[in-house]
Amino acid sequence: MKPILRVLTATLAVTCLQPAMARADEALRSDALALFGRLEAVPVSTIHSPEVELGRAIFWDQRLSLDGQTSCGSCHFARDWGADRNRIQIDARGLPTSRHTMTVFNAMSQPTLRWLGDRKDGAEQAESSMTGSMGFPSKQAGVAALAQHHYAEKFRAAYPGDSEPMTARNYGRALAAYQATLVTPSPFDRFLAGDDTALDATQKAGLQNFIEVGCGTCHSGPLLGGTLFQPFGVQKEYWLATKSQPIDPGRIAVTKKDEDKFVFRVPMLRNVAKTAPYFHDGSIAGLDDAVRIMADVQLGRTLEDSEVASIVRFLDSLTGDVPAHYAPPGKTPVLD
Repeated sequence: MKPILRVLTATLAVTCLQPAMARADEALRSDALALFGRLEAVPVSTIHSPEVELGRAIFWDQRLSLDGQTSCGSCHFARDWGADRNRIQIDARGLPTSRHTMTVFNAMSQPTLRWLGDRKDGAEQAESSMTGSMGFPSKQAGVAALAQHHYAEKFRAAYPGDSEPMTARNYGRALAAYQATLVTPSPFDRFLAGDDTALDATQKAGLQNFIEVGCGTCHSGPLLGGTLFQPFGVQKEYWLATKSQPIDPGRIAVTKKDEDKFVFRVPMLRNVAKTAPYFHDGSIAGLDDAVRIMADVQLGRTLEDSEVASIVRFLDSLTGDVPAHYAPPGKTPVLD
């Protein structure tokens, strides 16, 4: 075949393939939009509101803790996309946390928080942290620390309509307002918005596998999870095999209902490629292993290596940028 003819043939083949590829991308996008949905960036004006700026200051201020060395940021690192690469952390009382730290990025739009869903929203979670991770014996002691470190004016600016702005309730509201700005749109959202080039071929295959295997049954919505409670099969199988109580009984600790034994909130998968280790106990180091285990014990599926690899590549497309304001006021995020 002459060189010119070869070029024409190749060009014709590509030209013929393009409409078919576009139709396949559109069908995949339609399925994904129905199951998931997009994240939208937070307006810059919101990031610079007095309430958000107050929450940002509090989030990073180690002085607002019993030991004077612990802040919200002590368990939620920029380098780990708002989570923690350690299995557990030590709180302001010197005690280990009971479960692996979940990311704060994108977390505020979830209907409940934490592995057991025992906090109804970010404000309740933050207010409770005063006597939790921050270690104070009472919320009043936490408010006293705010006064000691000259936060009164910032509270008045954030809550001008309150007769007494500097309260534990407003401490929680300010932290929740800041965390609500930590939204991380990713290449996946660009694909959902119509950009066929935002995902490569392997990621598109991984998205198709993710849907077909049934992962989206639990990991649905714009966050790909965070809304449902499900039995965690790894713990259940361990208990059945050993006939002994596992270390963490799950949501039954909150509800006292037998049906909630071994039940945990389904974690969202946004930025999951950056938030290892995995599961509530941080027991799994690799995302590929986590995918295999969940397909096996939750869905009864044994995945081929190629399927696992493609799903992991798709999950990587859920990684967004660390927000530029995820750092103490006047500083930028530390990613190493």
